[in-house]
Formats: sequence, structure tokens, C-alpha cells
Amino acid sequence: MPENPPVASTPQRLVSVDVYRGFVMFLLGLRLLELDEVAAHFPNSSVWRFIGFHSSHVPWVGCSLNDLIHPSFAFLTGTSLAFSVASRKGKGQAFGLMLKHALVRSFILIALGIFLRSQGRPMTNWTFEETLTQTGLGYPFLFLLACATTKVRWISFFGLLVVSWLIYVTFPILPPRSDPGAFYTVANWSHDFSGFYSRWNHNRNAGWAFDTWLLNLFPRPSLYVGYLGGYASLNFITTLATMILGFFAGMWLRAVSIGGSKQSEIIKKLGVVGTGCLVISGLLHFGGICPVIKHLWTPSWVFLSGGMCFILLAGFYQIIDVKQIRGWAFPFLVLGMNSIAFYLMRHTLDEWLSENLHRHFGYAVFQKFGPELEPAFIGLCSFALLWLVLLWMYRRKLFLRI
Repeated sequence: MPENPPVASTPQRLVSVDVYRGFVMFLLGLRLLELDEVAAHFPNSSVWRFIGFHSSHVPWVGCSLNDLIHPSFAFLTGTSLAFSVASRKGKGQAFGLMLKHALVRSFILIALGIFLRSQGRPMTNWTFEETLTQTGLGYPFLFLLACATTKVRWISFFGLLVVSWLIYVTFPILPPRSDPGAFYTVANWSHDFSGFYSRWNHNRNAGWAFDTWLLNLFPRPSLYVGYLGGYASLNFITTLATMILGFFAGMWLRAVSIGGSKQSEIIKKLGVVGTGCLVISGLLHFGGICPVIKHLWTPSWVFLSGGMCFILLAGFYQIIDVKQIRGWAFPFLVLGMNSIAFYLMRHTLDEWLSENLHRHFGYAVFQKFGPELEPAFIGLCSFALLWLVLLWMYRRKLFLRI
């Protein structure tokens, strides 16, 4: 592997952004190993408890490393758009042409998200909470904000958070469930709030109510009564806020590439803003204003996840683009340069790969380290095969773009 691998991109492209994106796809790929289920076989091991926690989503309140996949994807969408819009303007592209591209990209992302959510279903599963769909819903608005002033962007950012908060706090508090099954709830659910925070309870909130109206307007095999994970279509409002934070990060990084700022200043800025976001998140959550819930993408979650994204980006930028220490990052770069391709393969080929590995190599070979570790072993092999496909594409400069 080359120590400093070449990047097939425009001169403006930052390797650190691709490596960060690749790291996010790496976390997504690790889910093939089902480490959270493996960890359940070792309840007395603190190491496995730690691995299990960060390999799965938290039930409702809080954050794990796995929970940062979607916000990082949204954040980096904004970061990349800052460079993309500047590049297109530099080439003299008209606003109308750029808007058309944004709308087409939005449509494709939404369609791909619905396609992925329809896998294994008897008919199209019309739902709008999937990562790509959420990104697609917000993308046209993000583009318009990219063409606006900084003041308008900040007003829009805080406006989105306030609107989302008001939607939930003005929704009436619903009584405890008399029939939990009717609300599609996790068995033995014990994460509901009391008092003011009850407005953000699982499948008894404004987002859930909106979806029980909206999604039942589409043809479906049965009545929609809720999503087991508790995610909601309205999350796109605050997901857009996360994308805006990423756009600001992209603007600051681009200022370095055009000589407007020093690298050290931007790293400090990313770190300070990231830390500030974490503090605000804590104040909102513990101050009784808004709980940190990724499943509903609450305003406090926007600040928590956004703060983590700023800090992670600062770290990758310092190591990759400032210190030029890149050899270790090549596997992540391969993933990051073809993130959409990997995302689609990960969600469509996982079961197919597992079935064929078992078919051709049997079961015994994957149980060499014990039946408890079989899911991790076969998941690792599946992940490696997907990465090799991306390596082949990388070597031939085949990059899936939308």
C-alpha cells in the first residue's frame, strides 16, 4: 500500500474528509460482525460490554459510537457541498443548472432510501426515516442555504431547531399504552419519560403522530402504527440542521485552501465550536429543555452529534492534511471515496454474502473460534469481500457519484 495514496479528485478535495467518511463507512461495515449480539454471550466481560454498547444504537437516550454514523454522514454531506458549490461557481455554472443537479440528487437519494427500506418486503415500503432519504429531503434546502449569506444560514439553523422543538412540545402528552403491541413497541420497554419529557416518548410523540397520518396515505400491506426504532420522517428538519453545521465546517476548511485562514486557526476553531456544541447539548438535556435522543433527532442531539463531528473532523484534518500522516488511512480512503457504493452493497449484499460463504465453505470453518464468535467471523469475511470490490474500483478510478 502506498504511504501517501493519490486521490482521484479535484485539487480542492481534502483527503481528511474522505478518510473521515471512510471511517464512518468502516463503523457501518463493523455492524456486519454483529458484535453487539456476540457481546451478549459474554455478560461478565467488561471489554465485551464496552464493544457491545458501541456496536449498537442506544435504546433511546444517550449516544454510542455507532450512533454517530448517520450524523457524520449528514455532517459530511454539508462539508462536501461547501467545496462542490465553490467548484461549480468557479467553473461558471449557472444557478439554475446547480439547482437542477441538487434536485436530481435529492430525488435519487430519497428513492434509494425507499428502495433499501423495501428490501424483503412484499411491496414498496414508503417510509422516510432512512439515512439516504433523510439526506435527500434536506439536500435542496441545504443547497439554497449554500447560496445564501452566513447570517441567513445561522438564522435558518436555529430556526429549524426551534421549529422542531415547538412541534414536539405543543403536541399533547399521551397516556401510558394500554396495548403496547398496537404501538409497535420493543418488548419490556423501560425508557419512557414522565413529566415534560413525556413529549418525546417512544411512538407517542409528534413525529410518530405525523407518520401515522402521512405513511398511511401510501399503499401498504397493513396499517402503519409505528416504527420499532422510533425514528420519524420529521427528523429531516433537524438532520438539515446537522448538515448546515457540516457546511460551516466545509466553508472554514475551504478558507485554508484559498489562503484566507491558517490551518492551526481552523483546527482550533473546529475544536472550540465542537466543545461548545457539547456544552450546549448538556445544558439542554440536563436543564430540562430537550432530551438527547438520536431516534427523534432532537435539538440537543444536533448539538451533541454535531460537536462530536466537529472534533472528529478536526482530528482527521490535523493528522491527514496538516501532519501528512496518511499511510495508515488507506483502507479508510478506499471506503470514503466510494461511500455510496459501499452503503448500497452493505445493505443489499450482507445476507447474500453470508449465505454463499456458508454454502461454499460450510459452517465448521466459521466456528473455529467457537459458535459464539461465528457471526463476527463470517461478518469479517463479508466486510473484507466488500472492501476488496471497492479496492478494485479505486484502482481503476471507478467512483459512484450522485
